[in-house]
Amino acid sequence: MTLTRNPYLVTRNPYPVTRNPEPIMYQKRSYRNTVCVNNLVSFQVAVKETDLYIHSAKNLKHIARELTLQYRGYIETYIKRYPEFKKTLQPWKINEPVPNIISDMTQAGEKAGVGPMASVAGAIAEHVGIGILGHTDEVIVENGGDLFIKTYNPVTVGIFAGKSTLSMHIGLHVDPGGKQVAVCTSSGSVGHSFSMGKADAVCVVSESCSLADAAATSIGNHVMKKTDIQKAIDFGKTIEGVKGIAVITDDKIGMWGDVKIVALKGKKG
Repeated sequence: MTLTRNPYLVTRNPYPVTRNPEPIMYQKRSYRNTVCVNNLVSFQVAVKETDLYIHSAKNLKHIARELTLQYRGYIETYIKRYPEFKKTLQPWKINEPVPNIISDMTQAGEKAGVGPMASVAGAIAEHVGIGILGHTDEVIVENGGDLFIKTYNPVTVGIFAGKSTLSMHIGLHVDPGGKQVAVCTSSGSVGHSFSMGKADAVCVVSESCSLADAAATSIGNHVMKKTDIQKAIDFGKTIEGVKGIAVITDDKIGMWGDVKIVALKGKKG
């Protein structure tokens, strides 16, 4: 199948909520050697455990680093004041003015029925991405399998799904049309983070990267075996703000909503 202009943004090392979650988890992203985005400059920003891979019209690494420090700082400061924010697996309540990123994480967790840290990777990708958009018209920010995207041309997000036979044979075709869109992935079989489910990959499409991240975790918690795919999708439909869902377990995939699956170039599927 012929794909449109563009990239293979490989979703790997997803961030489901953990029993003892850190603000940002880390795992070497060796798959980044395969990323290619036409007409956009690619660069990496690493701050402590945070490791972002960014594509934009020009190299904005210095600005991206400052934004990463800023938003990590908000999260770290809030956790120092409220340590339970980092540990809880339940939705968090706030009763005072907080930084926007804390508010977004809290709202995402509440909508998805999970703790706020389930959305941390997506939240940082989104807020850094929005900040970068003050300096460029197009940007893609990848943070551990969670992507914030604003481009005028379509992109294809390759799905890494562990040992599934579908892994890296299919991808999500996303056409932002100049608008902001998020694609986030959670897994119960890939990476070292804890998940209550056993899905090889749960991909969620939303306008909000924080919500997509939290929803992917929550939907993945409902998948223990292949026959749970439809049940998990039916649950995911009820989460306000979720636009599309793809769930992969073993050799089976289920889809709903604004999701277009394509064969990756050079792969048969």
